[in-house]
Amino acid sequence: MGKLYLVPTPIGNLEDMTFRAIKVLKEVDLILAEDTRTSGKLLQHYEILTPMQSHHMHNEHKTVNALVERMKSGEIFALVSDAGTPAISDPGFLLTRACIENDVEVECLPGATAFVPALVNSGLPNDRFVFEGFLPIKKGRQTRLMALKEETRTMVFYESPHKLLKTLTQFTEYFGENRPASVSRELTKLYEENIRGTLSGVLQHFTENPPKGELVIVVAGKK
Repeated sequence: MGKLYLVPTPIGNLEDMTFRAIKVLKEVDLILAEDTRTSGKLLQHYEILTPMQSHHMHNEHKTVNALVERMKSGEIFALVSDAGTPAISDPGFLLTRACIENDVEVECLPGATAFVPALVNSGLPNDRFVFEGFLPIKKGRQTRLMALKEETRTMVFYESPHKLLKTLTQFTEYFGENRPASVSRELTKLYEENIRGTLSGVLQHFTENPPKGELVIVVAGKK
């Protein structure tokens, strides 16, 4: 019986790769990568010569069964996403579930993920929090925001630069403009930025300074 490793990769700074992650990627039979071009740069940097195969949201439904059968036959795979921990708002859940259902061992290595440093950097309560990832784009978005109006735990969201202003505007409408919040941008990279304040204050900042790069929004829960 083979095995599946879920291997986190850096969200920006390549030095955040762990020794163990490098070792695993060098030793497995195959690396399943969300984007082989992106992962190829990482592998080249660490002189990892293991072959890669594309595994992303557009093909994972079609390939999961075949991959599981290969692991049942003894092959050992590693799954990586473009950045961070696989299956956290990235491909990985379907394959992990299928492995577990077929008694294929799954092991997730600890490592980089964007929402943890953003949550800690925010200064907002983190003893209890809820990770929402990306909100629905259209269908179900208002329903989700209505449900979150009564959430008392700190809330963590992912967002893209071109949708940030719309999302922050909606947050002020649903949660109140004085709700404490923080937006982390380009975490671990050269131009990392953490903007803290109220939702209206954070919205004003990014209205005057158009955002670039990957973003994590942290919003205090309802008191």
